[in-house]
Amino acid sequence: MTFRPCSRVACLEPSMATLTFDYGESLAVLGPLSVRAEPHSFDLCTRHAKRTSAPQGWNLMRYRLLADDSDIDSPTLP
Repeated sequence: MTFRPCSRVACLEPSMATLTFDYGESLAVLGPLSVRAEPHSFDLCTRHAKRTSAPQGWNLMRYRLLADDSDIDSPTLP
């Protein structure tokens, strides 16, 4: 896997997670870094992944990442 920087503007940290959206279900999914970059997903560094929230009225499904701390308030899936 090649280096992919965080998708946030001016952040040069390496990506550790991928954020995708299911518009039909009003669901944002934050999980491990995808194998390849996709045009409709966002690769995020650890700091930005931890600070990510879902748009108002949406749900955020957050899969536990290796870099996660145990103090994240969002529910996690294995």
